[in-house]
Amino acid sequence: MVTERDKYKTGRLTARTEALSLKEDKPAGVYALGLAKEKDTLLYIPEKYTPTQPAALAVMLHGAGAPAEQGLSLLRRYADELNIILVAPASRSYSWDIIADHSFGPDVISLDGALAEVFSQYAINKEQLAIGGFSDGASYALSMGLTNGDLFTHIIAFSPGFAYTLERHGKPAVFISHGVEDPVLPIDPCGRRIVPQLQQQGLEVKFTEFDGGHEIPAAISEDAVNWFLDGRAQA
Repeated sequence: MVTERDKYKTGRLTARTEALSLKEDKPAGVYALGLAKEKDTLLYIPEKYTPTQPAALAVMLHGAGAPAEQGLSLLRRYADELNIILVAPASRSYSWDIIADHSFGPDVISLDGALAEVFSQYAINKEQLAIGGFSDGASYALSMGLTNGDLFTHIIAFSPGFAYTLERHGKPAVFISHGVEDPVLPIDPCGRRIVPQLQQQGLEVKFTEFDGGHEIPAAISEDAVNWFLDGRAQA
C-alpha cells in the first residue's frame, strides 16, 4: 500500500500557482495557516499586496531548533516595500526531515500543503518564487529548491551545510552566502564545496563570502533580496 509519505519520498512538491482561486483580502500582517495544531506554518502578507498585482513569494526556512518565526524574520524587513509574500514553515522535528530522519517525508508534506493553501488564495508572480533559509534551513532550501527547480525560480541559502537530492528538475538561480569564520558550518567543507558542484551542473550561482561567523549581516540579506528581485530593492 502506497502511503502519503511514499508519495513524497523524493522531495517532489505538487502545489502549483495555476491552482489560483482568489478568496477575500486579508489585511497586511502575520497569520498562522491553521494546517497544524503545533508548529503551524506562518504567512506574512505585505502592505502593498493586492490581488490585481501578483507578488513575489519567498519560502524561508529556520535553522535547527528554531521556530518558524526565525524563517519569517530573514526577509521580513523588505517584504512591505517590495511586495514579497513570506511563507515560513516549521520543521516537524528539531530540524528538517532529511537531517532529523535521513529521508524526505513529513516536512515535504507540510510544505506542499502550505503552498497549495497560499497559491489558492494569493496572486503570485511565478517568475519570482524563491525558497531560502539559514543554516539547516539553507541546506534544506538547497535540497528542496534543486529538487523542485521547475517551481522555484530562486534559492537563497544563508550559510548552508550541504545540498541533498534524489532527483532534480529545472535550473533555479542560486544565491549562497557564508562567513569565512563560521564555527558551526565551516566555509571550506560547506559553502566553498557546494558552489563549484552547482556550477558544474550548469546552474547560475552568486556566492558571497563575508568576514564573520554563523550569521546573516544586514548587507548580505539586502544583497540577496536585490538579487532575487533583479535590483528592485532599495538600500
